[in-house]
Amino acid sequence: MLQELSTKTNIAQIGEEIGMDLGTQMVKSYQEANPTDVKSYTIGRDIIEKILAQPGCAGIKFFNAMNEVGEKTLVYLGVDSEGKPLVEYTVIDASGQLEKARAIVADRIKTDDGGGSGWDWLKWLFN
Repeated sequence: MLQELSTKTNIAQIGEEIGMDLGTQMVKSYQEANPTDVKSYTIGRDIIEKILAQPGCAGIKFFNAMNEVGEKTLVYLGVDSEGKPLVEYTVIDASGQLEKARAIVADRIKTDDGGGSGWDWLKWLFN
C-alpha cells in the first residue's frame, strides 16, 4: 500500500527561532530599504493570548492596514489549522445552549518611529 505524501502546512508550526544576528540583519536591511516606513509595532500579550485561546485557533495572521486617521497599522486575527480566518465559533451560553460567538479581529497597536525605547535595543547592533 502506498502512503500518501502530505504537503499540507501545519499552521501551528509556522515560524522559527532565527537568532539575534539574522534578525538584526533582516530588520536593518528592511530599514535601509524603507527609511520612512514604520519601524516597529508592539502588540500586548493579553490580546495575543485571547486570540490563541479561541477554539480551533492554530495561529495568527497579520495584515497591513490603515487606521481611521490614515496611519499604517496591522490588523490581526486567528486562523484555523488550514490557515482560514476564524470568523466565529460555537460556545455554550449561560443556559447551556449552543450559540455562535464572533472571533476576535484586533488592532490598536503601538507604533515606534525609531525614537522610542521599542527600537533602542536594536540600535546598538547597527554600530
